[in-house]
Amino acid sequence: MRISILTLFPKMFDGFLSESIVKRAIDKGLVSFDIVDIRDFSKLNNKQVDDTPYGGGAGMVMMVEPVVDAINSVRTDNSKVYLMSPSGIPFKEKIAHEFSGFEHLILICGHYEGIDERISYYIDGEISIGDYVLTGGELPAMVISDAVIRLVEGVIRDESIIDESFNNQLLDYPAYTRPPIFDGHAVPDVLLSGHHKNIDEWRKKEQIKRTNEKRPDLLK
Repeated sequence: MRISILTLFPKMFDGFLSESIVKRAIDKGLVSFDIVDIRDFSKLNNKQVDDTPYGGGAGMVMMVEPVVDAINSVRTDNSKVYLMSPSGIPFKEKIAHEFSGFEHLILICGHYEGIDERISYYIDGEISIGDYVLTGGELPAMVISDAVIRLVEGVIRDESIIDESFNNQLLDYPAYTRPPIFDGHAVPDVLLSGHHKNIDEWRKKEQIKRTNEKRPDLLK
């Protein structure tokens, strides 16, 4: 899978691409990244990519031309293009699974007061990671990339994904490790029993219980 991220701040991705599962996926050749600096496509001498909004108003708006040129520099017939935007559809695990099947995903990081609305003619959709405003789309692009990469075949074990939160509209079951007793708090006996059928049944019940307590909206 190939992921291209269009941004005004490419150095923000240095740490993201050099650690943990993302780095391992890159090293294995399962995922590749292009970090594209939108400023490289400005036709102005000072590399300006924003301007004052028509009709007046506070802030600056990113110009559509350099963003479209940046898209076209990496776009292929198999590319899917999404803009990081607070007005986009909420990012969910279902979308992460869909994106993980793409051959090439392009993510655009907006800034300032957003991008000229005409960008809508050049993208496949807009994605939001929550009902709040960030200074730019870089963090959402990292969040989405991380969620997608771990679903790419071979990045992590399939069995690690099957029982994860949200895969069956339930939260994950509680997890424990050594020591068996800490500060008077014990690991549930069933997990120490070695009886796998009982353990599976306990975990399923705990998933429903935890979801009902913490995210009852998922059960609806």
